[in-house]
Amino acid sequence: MMGQPYVLLAAYLLLTLMGGVLRAVWGPTRADRMQTAQLFGTGGAGVLILLGLAFEDTALFDIALVLALLSAVVVITFTRNMWSSGSGDDPS
Repeated sequence: MMGQPYVLLAAYLLLTLMGGVLRAVWGPTRADRMQTAQLFGTGGAGVLILLGLAFEDTALFDIALVLALLSAVVVITFTRNMWSSGSGDDPS
């Protein structure tokens, strides 16, 4: 199978993203949790791109692009809300 290395890399990336789950659970601040959400957005886009290469499915590239853009919008929204409320790194 020609796409096997891509599938293996995608599986490895998914395993490393599971480490982000621990950070989300243990993260004492909202900013830590937001960074974990950003990690999932960019890591998820990476997984989708690798799977798109493995299975030669261009729709996965489009989904990865949308996921990356949504992830960026979420971070911008979070930053603007934290900046205006002044709560910053208060534990939640």
